[in-house]
Amino acid sequence: MDELSKNFFLVIDLIQKARENAFRKVNEELILLYWNVGEYISKQIENQAWGSSYVDELANYIAEKCPEIKGFNRRGLYRMKQFYETYQGDKIVSSLLTQISWTNHLAILSAAKSSEEREFYIKLSIKESYTVRELQRQLDSSFYERYMLSSVKLETAPVTKQIKNNFLDTYVLEFLNLPERFSEFDFKKAIIGNLRNFVLEVGKDFTFIGEEYRVSVGNSDYYIDLLFYHRGLGCLVAFELKIGSFKPEHLGKMNFYLEALDREHKKSNENPSVGIILCAGKDDEVVEFALSRSLSPTLISEYTLKLIDKKLLKQKLHELTELADGKLLEDE
Repeated sequence: MDELSKNFFLVIDLIQKARENAFRKVNEELILLYWNVGEYISKQIENQAWGSSYVDELANYIAEKCPEIKGFNRRGLYRMKQFYETYQGDKIVSSLLTQISWTNHLAILSAAKSSEEREFYIKLSIKESYTVRELQRQLDSSFYERYMLSSVKLETAPVTKQIKNNFLDTYVLEFLNLPERFSEFDFKKAIIGNLRNFVLEVGKDFTFIGEEYRVSVGNSDYYIDLLFYHRGLGCLVAFELKIGSFKPEHLGKMNFYLEALDREHKKSNENPSVGIILCAGKDDEVVEFALSRSLSPTLISEYTLKLIDKKLLKQKLHELTELADGKLLEDE
């Protein structure tokens, strides 16, 4: 890039940053407006100054006097009331509300059923800068339940807490649209063809480096199915794809890959590489035995090609939490 192009790029960068700041400011003002309107309506009804019909009358009045103003119909006004009543008194969440869009708020209010789940999705939306479409996909795929399940199931995994917090025990890959029978080659190509959705599922901190990534050891070449770089962890992440269930010998192969990456490809300022063996299924006891003497930062995750029933995940989370609490009491 020549000097003139650099100068022009700086101007474009200034324009884009100003537009982003303006959008954030407008969004902040809108969220505060909806909060204040919701608070006013809620308190008027609470104090019995208004009956329920007054909201309809208010919506009709706004439509008559200010027809150019959109979103303040009966449904919109009740949404603002719900928005205020849901988060009033929650100081932690209240400080975050203006950082995501109103459409994202509506999606969370519709789908999340607990204060913990709503807070989780608000923080996730901020961290990942989700569009409403991306957020809706995570809501539909029960990302919250899967994340909480992973926190319990990965608790004994021989990796740091920071690594555990960035990976899931189960990934939902319904967007691959694979046939009933497929090969590992088909699996890999489907992920490459749907890379944007795959990164949404595993996390936007992932940057794709390559498929069939070659590492050379001695006189032989070896190929890692998928290689990413994780910005948050500051390390390379190798994915090995398996269309069958996890087998202990898979771990030895991954350990070999990670050693090769760290010796020949990791930069001096980067952290040790992490491995993810992505399988169609796994026996948790086999995984525990396989990892018990491993010093390698590797996780064994499974995938499903269909959305998982949210009620089933909630029940599974409840059962695992009870087991974990029971074990904690026994240890005490």
